[in-house]
Amino acid sequence: MNAITFENISKYYPSTEVQASDNVSFSIRKGEIHAICGENGAGKSTLMNILFGLERMDSGRILINEEEVTLRNASDALAHGIGMVHQHFKLVPSFTVAESILLGTEEKPFISKKSEVEAVRELSEKYSLPIDPSALIDTLPVGMLQRVEILKMLIRNVEILILDEPTAVLTPNEVGPFLDTLRNLKERGKTIIFISHKLQEVLDASDRITVMRKGKFIGTKESKETNIYELADMMVGRKVLLSVDKKPSVPGETILSVENINVTSSSGLKILDNVSFSVRRGEIYGIAGVSGNGQEALIKAIAGEVQVRSGVIRISGKEVQNLSVEQKRKAGMAYVPEDRVHVGLNVEASLLDNSLLGYEDEKCFKKGMFLDEKKLRERAEKMISDYQIYGSSVDGLVSKLSGGNMQKVVLAREFEHVPDLLIVEQPVRGLDVGSIEFVHKAIIEERDKGTAVLLVSVELDEILSLSDRVGVMYSGSLAGELSGDEINETNIALLMVGKKGGVE
Repeated sequence: MNAITFENISKYYPSTEVQASDNVSFSIRKGEIHAICGENGAGKSTLMNILFGLERMDSGRILINEEEVTLRNASDALAHGIGMVHQHFKLVPSFTVAESILLGTEEKPFISKKSEVEAVRELSEKYSLPIDPSALIDTLPVGMLQRVEILKMLIRNVEILILDEPTAVLTPNEVGPFLDTLRNLKERGKTIIFISHKLQEVLDASDRITVMRKGKFIGTKESKETNIYELADMMVGRKVLLSVDKKPSVPGETILSVENINVTSSSGLKILDNVSFSVRRGEIYGIAGVSGNGQEALIKAIAGEVQVRSGVIRISGKEVQNLSVEQKRKAGMAYVPEDRVHVGLNVEASLLDNSLLGYEDEKCFKKGMFLDEKKLRERAEKMISDYQIYGSSVDGLVSKLSGGNMQKVVLAREFEHVPDLLIVEQPVRGLDVGSIEFVHKAIIEERDKGTAVLLVSVELDEILSLSDRVGVMYSGSLAGELSGDEINETNIALLMVGKKGGVE
């Protein structure tokens, strides 16, 4: 029996002239994990927003358990047993886990804290999703926040659960347990719709996979009968290079120099402990490590977001450790932050405004005392074309873009700046295989132009394929540095757990 049937679903956005769904028809079986794949802007999220009542389709029909339904809003969807966990979580930081999960379900105007906690504890035990009901949302890691969002849906007795890019925000260590959660929910009879760009995870977790491209349905495959290469070709419409092709680096003078820097938390806890390394012109220096070992603090210290307690940071020979982000940009730094939504973009502004963000004072963008509107529009149009930012227009709001296309806006802006030092933090998080291929080529091109590239990624394959040298972080220190033939999975893994003497 089919849990969901889409029949000829179409959705057009006149403001951006995008046909997000183009006569889409396929079915999802009851009690299966069904993955939906496609490039950024392929129409996956739009289709799921239609299913959850957040968007209204222009034409077509949706059948739930073989019966046609009308889904005007999220309440209609929940009433039909459909729940959705969005890529960017919708939680109140000051609430407890119990308050967040029960919000909107209270039958009485007053409910005791004890009853809230007990209800959530029973729910988490039932679905093997352990969590502290009394913990504050603001104190939880991303993996636990996602668990809260899933429990929010389960307490509403949903039978169909939509997960939009659920692993995009997780560390590699969190992915395995999350996929186990999906399998557990399936065993309990839930139907799971899993939107993802990560093809190996899709193959590992799903029963069937539907591929979309430019708003159209391309096909549905049994997961056991397909592979990464076939799915990638279906998604992009051509052969995709899944490995990185690069020439040996030709490094020049040192651009970034980090000497014995120390960073402490507000409570005095040491976060970075005497970290030293350098990045030369024309090379990619990768920072690897298990999430939470100081990589984030290191990049924020270099970029100017956190205060360095001691030590020296130089860009092209100039001391910059006490300068702001803006001053470091003027010293030759470009920065692609990990958090594209809150740090990299103003999502309520247009793509045009975001293409300029952080570079408003650059003389090349001005005409006399004012900004050169014509030049900026031409540049933004070029960014949309060159970086394949689907579903966008120069004047369109960035908030209307998919997560992957938001990432492309940040990458395009920073790469176009032609910096001496380019810091890229998790550059392909949330991107599809075609976009990953494009971004990796762009990073290598920056290197080959003579830019010093500092790459931070939790994706070990990305570090291995792009880096000319690798520094591995462990417990706030640089556990070791690798180059040439030393750069391999075994050596990095040993350093990631603090085994400094384990390098082969």
